Amino acid sequence: MARFTSFDGTELAYREMGEGAVLVVLAGGPGRASEYLGTLGGLDASRRLVVLDNRGTGSSDEPVDSFTYRRDMLVRDVEMLRRHLGLDVVDVLGHSAGAGIAMGYAADFPDRVGKLVLLTPALRSVGLSPEQSDWDVFLAAREDRPWFEAATAALARNAAGDDSVENRVAASPLLYARWDERARAHAEAELGQWKYEVALGYNAEGAFVPGVLRRALADFGHPVLVYACSEDPISPVRRCVQLAELFSDVTVYVHEGVGHYPWVEDPQRVSARVAAFLGA
Repeated sequence: MARFTSFDGTELAYREMGEGAVLVVLAGGPGRASEYLGTLGGLDASRRLVVLDNRGTGSSDEPVDSFTYRRDMLVRDVEMLRRHLGLDVVDVLGHSAGAGIAMGYAADFPDRVGKLVLLTPALRSVGLSPEQSDWDVFLAAREDRPWFEAATAALARNAAGDDSVENRVAASPLLYARWDERARAHAEAELGQWKYEVALGYNAEGAFVPGVLRRALADFGHPVLVYACSEDPISPVRRCVQLAELFSDVTVYVHEGVGHYPWVEDPQRVSARVAAFLGA
């Protein structure tokens, strides 16, 4: 893995895969090593993927100050990566919580972003997190699944304060449309990829000021792809449509029949759709 020094002296790592125009890829979790993204369904066939391990995750070092785990601070790491790459403008893709970082980068450094891809985006940063009614509808449609009771029990434990990685994995069948061997392996890999303290820092007080970010995104004039999935409770389609309304030049794509990690369940469609948007 390649490395660079960020704004506070922390050494960060990133993977490079493929050839072509650079696409900076930001992982979610929050607090999960970028390894879980793989090649995003083979997107490296058309783009040079530069996949960052956010500070404190994967092969990146832990910072001296845990305050810098905060979502808005991670934006500065993206800018330092761009400078390290020697590029005036970069296309950026953020998945889940990584989309929160990507939106922050587009807001703070709009002239440095070419195209922006928000892949099953976490929505807290813009004040559009799913409501209880969204969860009620989602769960009611899955009551007959064999894993439902155990997964919803884990969800309840999470709501009560158990954010251990083991409990996250126990709830993870909810995040896939099909709980098969591939999904199970992808979910269980999180046991060795996720760090509680990084996730805690990402969500620290002051990390989210939705009104400010929404106003900045309204002024962002570059092309945006909001990529929603029909079986995703984290990024419900209706909330992704509301997110899209914040942008002036936006495409909404709804991938039917897949959950929060669409490249695991339908890799070719993900890579083809994102590549088409980017103009690869």
